[in-house]
Amino acid sequence: MIFNSLEFFIFLPVTFLLYWLVFKKFIKVQNIFLLIASYIFYGWWDWRFLSLILLSTIVDYLVGIKIDSSDKQVKRKSWLWVSVVFNVGLLGFFKYYNFFIDSWIDMFSILGYEIKSTWTLRVILPVGISFYTFQTMSYSFDIYYKKLKHTKDFLSFATFVSFFPQLVAGPIERASNLLSQITNKRTFNYEQAVGGLKLILWGLFKKVVIADSLGVIVDDIFANYSTYPASTLILGVTLFSFQIYGDFSGYSDIAIGTAKLFGIELTSNFKFPYFSRNVAEFWRRWHISLSTWFRYYIYIPLGGSYQSKWISLRNIAIVFLVSGFWHGANWTFIFWGLIHALLFIPSFLTGRNRTYVYSHIGESRFLKTTNEFFNVILTFCIVTFAWVFFRSDSILEAFEFIKRIIFNFSHESYSHPMGYRMIDYYVLIVLFVLYEYRIRKDERAPFKFKSKFIRFIIYTLVIFLLLLFYDDTIDRSFIYFQF
Repeated sequence: MIFNSLEFFIFLPVTFLLYWLVFKKFIKVQNIFLLIASYIFYGWWDWRFLSLILLSTIVDYLVGIKIDSSDKQVKRKSWLWVSVVFNVGLLGFFKYYNFFIDSWIDMFSILGYEIKSTWTLRVILPVGISFYTFQTMSYSFDIYYKKLKHTKDFLSFATFVSFFPQLVAGPIERASNLLSQITNKRTFNYEQAVGGLKLILWGLFKKVVIADSLGVIVDDIFANYSTYPASTLILGVTLFSFQIYGDFSGYSDIAIGTAKLFGIELTSNFKFPYFSRNVAEFWRRWHISLSTWFRYYIYIPLGGSYQSKWISLRNIAIVFLVSGFWHGANWTFIFWGLIHALLFIPSFLTGRNRTYVYSHIGESRFLKTTNEFFNVILTFCIVTFAWVFFRSDSILEAFEFIKRIIFNFSHESYSHPMGYRMIDYYVLIVLFVLYEYRIRKDERAPFKFKSKFIRFIIYTLVIFLLLLFYDDTIDRSFIYFQF
């Protein structure tokens, strides 16, 4: 079941009404219902993989108890490794098994040895496995580092692992935030629910109007890049920047908004990353929950930036390479992570990686300086360049794509594959960017205007565009479902 489907628009209000009208009296009954609803939500895609979620839940629940009850550090670390090996093994088999086998075969073929791919399996990637395995591991890590006590409430823990708004594509929640809310009594808050509905509406706009409509163009350009001139290829990767942002941040907005309807606050996952003034700021604003996970559970345990410069650089490289590999079983993602490591390192060496930690562009006025504007444009351009590798099917195709931009630079008007006017999309992107800049100070208040009339006009326009751009003939799944 996906957020932008008819099934979800039936599932959500029914679940909401039952949650608050029928099961609101006892927190335990409410959590049982929420757990059942979450399993229905996930099982709608493929019920067979519910066993994986349940197994991951049981393992980390028991590991948490064992770590917390162990006095000896050796035992605590051993039980932590049980969680890590199990979850990484689960993720590795379903997501990376064929990748390693194929890479092994390719390596031997380069050396002149031909090996038949008899070990390759037809493994189906369970939706959301990269997200919920990291979420359960974070629970074990936090108990190990004594930042959290284990819970004896298995029901609440199972609900924490499978909470349907963020189950399949995040945000990746830490138990200190989500589990603590699940174990406490929740009361209906009208303002919170209204805020949730506004986020759902804005998230649907970004997904349907921005991401899905641009996806048709992006797919065409990347599939036929060898026939298009440089200007069209630049257009394709630029539109992909907005497609993936609209797709993933749209999902996060819907997830956060949906959780609000059930009295739960999730962490923010996007804070207008394309208004970043350097790559370091971009990563503090893009996929925040994943970046935070890597910082707490990989970067800091490796020594963070408190070691020598060389050790710190090694830690940065490891985090970005793992981040790239997390995104998919393809060398393109690893190369994408390497590019971002190389882009991040100069700001780290000059100390500029912490420059924009507590501020955003145009803090007190529309635009602070002209230099700030050019920094945003430059950061967007280099991030967009890296997206070429993220979007391409192979490293070779990515380099061919870039090669055609450099050596086949000619201008030729691009025609929409379905015959629509391209000028409409250009105007849409410009207006979208301007509107995002208008609301840049608060990612949770997309319709914050004092005038009720202006709010009414915005709501009407957004709903109209949703109806206008909705197309059930195109693939409406979210990009990050494949990760």
